[in-house]
Amino acid sequence: MKIGVLALQGDVREHIQSLSDCGVDARAVKTKSEIQDISALVIPGGESTTIAKLARAFDLMDLIKDRINSGMPTYGSCAGMILLSDVVKDAIEGQETFGGIDAVVRRNAFGRQVDSFEADLQFKGITDAPFRAIFIRAPWVESVGSEVKVLASVDGHPVAIRQGHLLATSFHPELTGDNRVHRYFVDSVCKESLKVGSR
Repeated sequence: MKIGVLALQGDVREHIQSLSDCGVDARAVKTKSEIQDISALVIPGGESTTIAKLARAFDLMDLIKDRINSGMPTYGSCAGMILLSDVVKDAIEGQETFGGIDAVVRRNAFGRQVDSFEADLQFKGITDAPFRAIFIRAPWVESVGSEVKVLASVDGHPVAIRQGHLLATSFHPELTGDNRVHRYFVDSVCKESLKVGSR
């Protein structure tokens, strides 16, 4: 299984390291041929508007949308959550997303950079100790559709959601050294989705 990390902007290397630690073939992707060659995709944290603009500039936006719509397992952290959501609040005018998750997400909902924080989360699907999550200019989820599962919340706001082959978190597990969220993506989301797709 080849998992690509969208390498247009953001914390790409950290995601590649976390995925590699889970025993998968992880690589940076930023061209059409590279994206067509992967089994699953990670959209890293960074600036959602910048990633979307670069995806459009490099003619990747429609390809990624099509692959997501066709069932490619995809995980987005922070900016990636925004880009996987169908509706974004407090977005700049004309902001695009790849979409796919029936959710309304608010950009920078937890505040500015100075409002960054950490929190211990109970994450459904991850056992053992709580997950220590890092939030940096993080979004939160304001509402979800009936097919979306809420996996973790902070102060009543969903911060981890899943809809079938799509996973999104408003925090940055790639910065923690704890690979349980990445392992959940690989072992639950990717393997379940790819198995269904091969039938």
